[in-house]
Amino acid sequence: MNHPSPSSSPRFDPDKAALRGAPSYVWRAGQERRLQMILAAAQGRERGRVFVDGCGVGQYLVRLAETAALAVGLDIEWERTREAYARHPRVVCGAGEHVPFASASFDLVLSHEVLEHVADDRQTLAEIARVLAPGGRLVLFCPNRGYPFETHGIYWRGRYYFGNIPLVNYLPRRWRDRLAPHVRVYTARDLARLLEGLPLRVVQRTVIFGAYDNIIARFPRLGKFLRAFLQGLEKTPLRVFGLSHVWVLEKTAA
Repeated sequence: MNHPSPSSSPRFDPDKAALRGAPSYVWRAGQERRLQMILAAAQGRERGRVFVDGCGVGQYLVRLAETAALAVGLDIEWERTREAYARHPRVVCGAGEHVPFASASFDLVLSHEVLEHVADDRQTLAEIARVLAPGGRLVLFCPNRGYPFETHGIYWRGRYYFGNIPLVNYLPRRWRDRLAPHVRVYTARDLARLLEGLPLRVVQRTVIFGAYDNIIARFPRLGKFLRAFLQGLEKTPLRVFGLSHVWVLEKTAA
């Protein structure tokens, strides 16, 4: 998810931000760019049965529902499911580790900056694999450990500090996890290890930078330069320093 500053969202709750991240309340260039990535990865599956696992307040769910034969969202936070339901009637409050749908129910699953917040990321991926139909695809966004900032804030001496904290993710894992016990961060090897034994094959994987909409809103020329420069690095080996992993996985027949 995009992580707004407290002043950018009147509904910002620091306790919920620490536990679940901050959902996208405003649709801007960053969300639109990611939506186009999702549609390109889906290759027509977005017109079938779509499941948004961790739908937040329903921003991606509503847009995917425009073309889907069926679109369903799930989120563990009751307040967020109520907001999502106001936008789209097919929303369930539940945990990603125990998805309340039959096996092979969906052609496309979106997990957008959610995996890092769940209690059991391996079980969550196993459930996604279960509810995907053979040939169905998962589009997975999750934070990259190579990014120079921890975007979910940290805990220091028992107090939570929201914001982009530099260099935390470069610390040894045990130190990093003491500062940010509320959220995971992944290397490509971490993700590959999580997927071992699941009936999912990698179709595409990359790392992307953010859209920096908050910076553009305050400093338009600087922000647009920063966005163009960093997104240009996605075509180079320096993408390893990007904000998020984007993996496209397909359910195998077996």
